[in-house]
Amino acid sequence: MDYRGIFEDAVDALRQEKRYRVFADLERIAGRFPRAVYRDTSDNAREITIWCSNDYLGMGQHPVTIAAMQETAGKLGVGAGGTRNISGTNRPLVELERSLADLHRKEAALVFTSGFVSNEAAISTIARLLPDCIILSDQLNHASMIQGVRQSGMEKKIFRHNDVAHLRELLAGIDRKRPKLICFESVYSMDGDVAPIAEICDLAAEFGALTYIDEVHAVGMYGPRGGGIAERDGLMDRIDIIEGTLAKGFGVMGGYIAANRAIIDAVRSYAPEFIFTTALPPALCAAARASIEHLKTSSEERRLHKRQAQLTKDILGDAGLPVMPTSTHIVPLIVGDARLCKAASDMLLEKHNIYIQPINYPTVPKGTERLRITPTPMHSDEMIIELRHALVSVWASLELPRERPETKITSDKLVSGDLLLPTMGG
Repeated sequence: MDYRGIFEDAVDALRQEKRYRVFADLERIAGRFPRAVYRDTSDNAREITIWCSNDYLGMGQHPVTIAAMQETAGKLGVGAGGTRNISGTNRPLVELERSLADLHRKEAALVFTSGFVSNEAAISTIARLLPDCIILSDQLNHASMIQGVRQSGMEKKIFRHNDVAHLRELLAGIDRKRPKLICFESVYSMDGDVAPIAEICDLAAEFGALTYIDEVHAVGMYGPRGGGIAERDGLMDRIDIIEGTLAKGFGVMGGYIAANRAIIDAVRSYAPEFIFTTALPPALCAAARASIEHLKTSSEERRLHKRQAQLTKDILGDAGLPVMPTSTHIVPLIVGDARLCKAASDMLLEKHNIYIQPINYPTVPKGTERLRITPTPMHSDEMIIELRHALVSVWASLELPRERPETKITSDKLVSGDLLLPTMGG
């Protein structure tokens, strides 16, 4: 048996489909974000500008975050030393969970090693604990949510993306006494659109369902204290389980859920992804808590971020580039072809020292390949102008289409009673 050949053939198939992923070797420069040092395959180094980071507010290099991590590492060391049950529950982690519960006005919170793990563990565990539960999941939910749904082993129904009428139709066909869990996101990271949260909560109340919202691309970013879209819209109290990340708006690492004590204690007690995983190190927990507490009181980062995101959309749109209209900080630039999307990304890096990772299938449907741009408060007006000139040059060189999509891009082919597209946008 040629085991090696099997794996090589599998990777070659991805290359032929233009889906092979290439990682950029980057050294972010603290204090100068979004500048970074890029090293090519020959180990040649040069300075570039990152335009696709999920460190949306630059909190990964904020002085308060760095100071908290350095001070805690000096006092408590760099490792947690075990699982939460076996010596790994450190004081900064306890304080972090209290801070998160306060952020979302919930009774308790539970921290995981990543946002992927928190979704996978929470959704699967909650659904399994509900007798004969049925899960209703948005068509474009993230891969981690899809994995949680699958791992639960429970029956599932997929509603068309942000389609409240379709969700109502599905709910109406389910026994009202049967436990139901509605899973959706607040900000969808590839199209940059926002869920109709209030309408979904209305349906949940009408049909007796629990609500589970993924706010990973919104926490820190929206709301007067950075609690996300649900806080911004005054809806946090209507959501049963709020899931978020510490790795995007808060700039550190980890994932979490916030809910009532009964739900949190049940997930803590039953989820193997939580029970058998080493806890987050105290220094990371301290840094995350410092970031959260800072953003609870400081709105300046959110104000500047909103300005730079809108300015980027305006300048790129005025240049005739195919910017997908969004109401959030995500700025998708549609290419529509996997090969050309990769070529555009390569040209930006090689000729203009600008790094934007190409987004291809299965992260987005085929034919909607794109460059996903994420402005931050640290991207200056001058950087935005530089980005405009570089993109115009690349679009002309590759003869890329300039038609602007008028609505969000989805595909009816993705809904067939099952989860077909494992979105991987974060």
